[in-house]
Amino acid sequence: METKLTRTNTILFLSFLFLTNAFIATCHEVDDESEFSYDRESENGPTHWGEINPEWKLCNSGKLQSPIDLLNERVEVVSHLGRLHRSYKTSSYATLLNRGHDMMLRWEGGAGHIKINGTKYQLNQAHWHSPSEHTINGRRFDLEVHLVHESEDGKTAVVGIMYKIGRADPFLSKIESDLKALAHTTNVERNIGVIDPKKVKLGSRKYYRYIGSLTVPPCTQDVVWTIVRKVRTVTKEQMKLIREAVHDESETNSRPVQATNKRTIRLYRPNDPKE
Repeated sequence: METKLTRTNTILFLSFLFLTNAFIATCHEVDDESEFSYDRESENGPTHWGEINPEWKLCNSGKLQSPIDLLNERVEVVSHLGRLHRSYKTSSYATLLNRGHDMMLRWEGGAGHIKINGTKYQLNQAHWHSPSEHTINGRRFDLEVHLVHESEDGKTAVVGIMYKIGRADPFLSKIESDLKALAHTTNVERNIGVIDPKKVKLGSRKYYRYIGSLTVPPCTQDVVWTIVRKVRTVTKEQMKLIREAVHDESETNSRPVQATNKRTIRLYRPNDPKE
């Protein structure tokens, strides 16, 4: 009897592990992006992502999809959300990886965290989309970086920063030589040494907050989005480098804007201008 119970418990435990790992796997962005495209005319373009793989069905059927248009008349201005506190590690080692449709900067073992509503989300990676995926009052900008964080229980929080053409972005300038080197390779993860995530400047304490999804398959929902209100700048050369380093035939790697579906969108604006 004892042996039977032990065997049953072992089976149940292994089943639990399998289901847990399967759930986690479907929550993360896919690393191999060759299965889908950003070409709107293509059979594997954005409107068909949910048909390619059963685990990606939310891309078509989900009601909390990202990106969205941050339209002023939909936005509720608040001050209670508080400042976005970034407790990042300054001495974090990172690698750079070409995922097929974007360049991903991955911090080994995480690079510190942000805290939202009492939950810590560890910074794992950053990647870029050109042009921006989110829009403000219908305007799309030249570039958008996503800083992807994850909590201990597998929930995702993303900080997005948009850019327009102008002065060089210091953070991109720091990794420019690595981007150039990776442009001549495929399926190579390049060690680029210590990269301080604090060097990704926000430039403003104001930010939008809403609940959305990953913007690539599997389009997992209930992602906490924080979009910095200030639009920063990059040079044309920096934007071009980000795109040309990627080995795909698409001129863009941005998902079209998705329906808001009456979601709450808040804009944090501190009462005290000095905050």
